[in-house]
Amino acid sequence: MRWGSRTVLEGINLTLMEGERLAVVGPSGTGKSTVLRILAGLLLPTTGNFRLHGVPQQYLRLDQRRPADVRLVFQNPALLASLTVGENVGFLLYRHSQLPEPEIRQRVQRALEAVGLYGIADQLPGELSGGMQKRVSFARALIDDPSNASGQHPLLLFDEPTAGLDPVACTRIEDLIVKANQVAAGCSVVVSHVMSTVVRTAQRVAMLYDGRIQWCGSTDDFGRTDNPYVVQFRTGSLNGPMQPAEL
Repeated sequence: MRWGSRTVLEGINLTLMEGERLAVVGPSGTGKSTVLRILAGLLLPTTGNFRLHGVPQQYLRLDQRRPADVRLVFQNPALLASLTVGENVGFLLYRHSQLPEPEIRQRVQRALEAVGLYGIADQLPGELSGGMQKRVSFARALIDDPSNASGQHPLLLFDEPTAGLDPVACTRIEDLIVKANQVAAGCSVVVSHVMSTVVRTAQRVAMLYDGRIQWCGSTDDFGRTDNPYVVQFRTGSLNGPMQPAEL
C-alpha cells in the first residue's frame, strides 16, 4: 500500500483460516490500521491481491451490491445515539433484510444475551455505562444475518478494543472477543498494544514494523521467541531495532 511516494505496507503475505484468531501488533505508525482498513474493504492495496473466501476483492465495499461479511468493532463503541440499543444492534437487519420485526427483535435479543446484557433493548446508548456500550458494540458484531451466502462466515475486526481500560475491564472484553469469534463462527483480527489482549485473544501473532511483517507465529512462540522485534515489544525496551521516527 502506497500513498504517493510513501510506502506504508510492503510484501505483506498473510492467510487467515476459518475460526482462527490473529493479533497484529507493533508500534504506532507501522501500518496496523491500514491492514484493518484493507481487510474491512475500505481501502484496496496499491498492488497485490486481497481475497475473501477465495474471491479477489476488486471494489470497495460501497461499490459492491453484496460485499463479503466483514464486521469492525471500533476502539470506541460508535453507537448511534438517536437509536435504541436494539435498533443499534439490529441496524444491519433493519436496513437490508426482509425479516419481520418480531424475528429481528429475537435475533437482537440473542446477540445481547451472548454478551451478558438483558432487558436493555429499548434503552438509548446514553443511558448505559461505557462498559455496557462497549458490549452493545460487540452484540452488533454478532447479529445473525440470514442473507449471508451459505458457508461464508464473518470476518471480525477489532481495533484496539481494550485501549484505556482497567485490568478487570480488559479481561471482560478479552473474553468477549474469544466468545464473539465462537458465536459468529468466523475468524478475527485484533489490533492491540496490550500484551494481555494479545495473549488472551489470539492464536497467532503477526509483528508489524516498517510496513513489513517482521515475525509471525503462534501465541505461545510469541512469548518465548528471541526475535529482536518481538523481544523489544514484549519488554517495552528502548533498545532494539524499533526506534521512534526522527522529529
